[in-house]
Amino acid sequence: MAERDPLRGVVARLADLVAARPRVQGGFSGGKRVSSQLYGGHSSSFRGRGMEFDEVRVYHPGDDVRTIDWRVTARTGKTHTKLFQEERERPVLVLVDARASMRFGTRDCFKSVLAAKAAAVLAWIGIGGGDRVGGLVLSPSGIIALRAERTRRRILAFVRSIADATAERLGPPGSEPTLSEALARLRPLVKPGTLIFLVSDFADLDEHAARELGRIALDGHVTCLFVYDRLETQMPSGGVFPVTDGIAVARLDDSRAAQREGYARRFAERRGALERLCRERGLTLMDLETGCDPAEVLNPERMRQAAASARAGAAGAIAPGAGRTVAR
Repeated sequence: MAERDPLRGVVARLADLVAARPRVQGGFSGGKRVSSQLYGGHSSSFRGRGMEFDEVRVYHPGDDVRTIDWRVTARTGKTHTKLFQEERERPVLVLVDARASMRFGTRDCFKSVLAAKAAAVLAWIGIGGGDRVGGLVLSPSGIIALRAERTRRRILAFVRSIADATAERLGPPGSEPTLSEALARLRPLVKPGTLIFLVSDFADLDEHAARELGRIALDGHVTCLFVYDRLETQMPSGGVFPVTDGIAVARLDDSRAAQREGYARRFAERRGALERLCRERGLTLMDLETGCDPAEVLNPERMRQAAASARAGAAGAIAPGAGRTVAR
């Protein structure tokens, strides 16, 4: 009988991330053809233009006034408008978190391993749809950035960096890069029409990170994948439980009601802060709980529906009684 891997669920293996490639065909776009030259070859539920200049022609009634070419108009004396084509290879950027707060889990694997698998699934979906894929790996020691490319070699380099980050030793408290620093590194890589996926527990989502996230959302469509473990939502019942960070051991005692309530409240506040941010910015929010199959949760059709729901909710957010923008 084969010996069980003692690090299974604790560290993401490169072979597992390669094997995470979904069997479903196609990428993030809906695959429906559209007839207008302005919008390119495919429609999509994901927000963002992703356009490249094609040509200039005389303005026709009904054309978008925002695309008027004022220089040509002034030179010729006739109103001209620019035509665009959708970029054939859309950038897809994935930020995956493998820092200390992600090294926790009670069902199947650590949050960091689940995040690694989810990031791999997203990368494979992207390249399967003909998109350019890259991203950032947020590790305990630093930030690894990989430019978006459409090659199998780049995807393998990306997932290898993710796997290595989950196995990296933790440094002293305060030595890790922050989420806001990672988002600041990500922002220059975002072009109009970019799809951005943030895979994290958002443990240090603060004002600075929220500001960077808002700037990123101006050009691309952002999906926040909130990774959590069920034990984080509420304390277990039934006594005293030992917990460890791999070095020190502490005891979790559920005998006091105030302690149980405070424990649950802290998680709800963190989840609620992310949900409010997504609602205000029109971002898509999806949950990833340890023990789930990321390939099932991140099915392209399901993500398109979530993106469409978030956009519809954002459009109606200004009306009293508008629906939630968060899709799960």
